[in-house]
Amino acid sequence: MDTYAVFDELVGHTEFPMFIVTARAPDGEPLGCLVGFATQTSIQPRRFLVCLSQANHTYRRGRDAKYLGVHCVPADAPDLAQLFGGATEDEVDKFAPVAWHEGEAGVPILDRCRNWFVGRVVARVPAGDHDAYLLDPIAAQAAEQQDFTFHMAKAIAPGHPA
Repeated sequence: MDTYAVFDELVGHTEFPMFIVTARAPDGEPLGCLVGFATQTSIQPRRFLVCLSQANHTYRRGRDAKYLGVHCVPADAPDLAQLFGGATEDEVDKFAPVAWHEGEAGVPILDRCRNWFVGRVVARVPAGDHDAYLLDPIAAQAAEQQDFTFHMAKAIAPGHPA
């Protein structure tokens, strides 16, 4: 097997949580998408990295957002993952069918996601077909929940092709 095939197999077996990232467009439109590329990067100072696909509406309209919301998707909310991962805001208002409220810095917070934080963007770096956003958390909420994972998300056809 070539290196990329082995890498794909290795990563394909890894289990990690999926997140919904939310933002505001310059005109105030709420934006959101399902992401799988995300990780804590530092303990001190606390930093978290999320990657947004350059193909999706959230990236195109919110790429210069100063703040992002990062939501852990509950395992019992596959419909939420399907909406934010399988639909595109080019065609659908993802926020119309869900309960949400305005959080810190005006970032949309999804009510069904009990675990979330809002982060101030401290850096944005091109990372292949995604851009990586390094976040400094400024507000957060945590509760007991099982998370929706990568393997649960494999059945979701992306709203925009990768």
